[in-house]
Amino acid sequence: MRRPELDQILTTMLASQPEVSDLLFTAERPAQVEAYGELKPVVLDPPIEKLTPFQVETIALNIIGDNLWQIEDLLRHGSCDGSYALSDQARFRVNVFSQRGNYSIVCRQLSTAIPTLESLKFPEILKQIPREKTGLVLVTGATGSGKSTTLAAILNEINRAKPVHIVTLEDPVEFLHHHEKATFNQRELGVDFDTYANGLRAALRQAPKVILIGEMRDRDTVKIALSAAETGHLVLSTLHTVNAGETINRILGMFEPDEQEQLRTRLSDSLRWVVSQRLAPKVGGGRHALLEIMGSNMRIQETIRLGESEGKSFYEIIDASYTFGWRTFDQACLEAFDQGLITEENAMLYCTKRSVVSRNVDNMKKARGEVTTTLASLRMKPGAKTGEGEAPVTIKLK
Repeated sequence: MRRPELDQILTTMLASQPEVSDLLFTAERPAQVEAYGELKPVVLDPPIEKLTPFQVETIALNIIGDNLWQIEDLLRHGSCDGSYALSDQARFRVNVFSQRGNYSIVCRQLSTAIPTLESLKFPEILKQIPREKTGLVLVTGATGSGKSTTLAAILNEINRAKPVHIVTLEDPVEFLHHHEKATFNQRELGVDFDTYANGLRAALRQAPKVILIGEMRDRDTVKIALSAAETGHLVLSTLHTVNAGETINRILGMFEPDEQEQLRTRLSDSLRWVVSQRLAPKVGGGRHALLEIMGSNMRIQETIRLGESEGKSFYEIIDASYTFGWRTFDQACLEAFDQGLITEENAMLYCTKRSVVSRNVDNMKKARGEVTTTLASLRMKPGAKTGEGEAPVTIKLK
């Protein structure tokens, strides 16, 4: 197989379904795409009912090309990350990995258009993030929850407004930013630097005002990122955590107990924003981004330094700051349900505290005049004793 043949296969797969997010190649399975969260087989020409291990390996080698770093990573560690460009049509973030002695490939399609906060329809408060001059901003969530898209939109706002130097450290480079007011230098792990910690150390000598770190994977990266935030840089990064409070605990958990007291103080001074994301199925198709947004104030700083306690949890502080634009996942779910963007079932699935959301959903439905129970009425069993001279009682629930 040559590269033009691979490009033809990828083009066919992209055209097979609307809104394709991932392309999958696995031995003993047909070529598949993921669209709207579901895997669907693709009919190729000539048809391939099941890919052979040799075919998958050939595709993998064509994608990797002559990148010795990725080949060594695959052989030593069983997987490697990279990127692949399909002419001007699409770009992919690629992971090749071994399973049961064979190779499999997952290609995540990357958007070629740089998003904006307006196009993403995010809350207005997020426009405050690009205005920050220093500090640490974290975007968190599970894999595939749209963290890179949010960071690209934030960088795009900075690019349009500030003449500054921006250095990004990514694995791989996802969105290709064009120079507007800002100057971009985008570096890729495995091609331009070997580890995030080393790349970040080098970035501090490259006179940036803004640094994007693809992911804070280890304590060395966290320590250098905090140092950068403390010395006048705006540092943006991601973590795989489920909410804002868990983000703080995850960072602290990377360090030994005797180091945590000092780290709490540094983190409370440097942290500016934590934005956590979940993608919920949208009514009518597609997905809707649910955001938990936590900024920095005296209560947040005190809770980071002293730890959570009764009445001083991150959830309670965010919940109480809703009027300032902050929000918990529960409030985001209720907003989306009230606007008809997600169903009641998905509001319950993607929230944090189901009892809180359930109670508020019932209140919303009552305000609309909708039924809040599946029981139409309650009637006493025929023949049951109701007392002398009394008729059977029917209780209707509205």
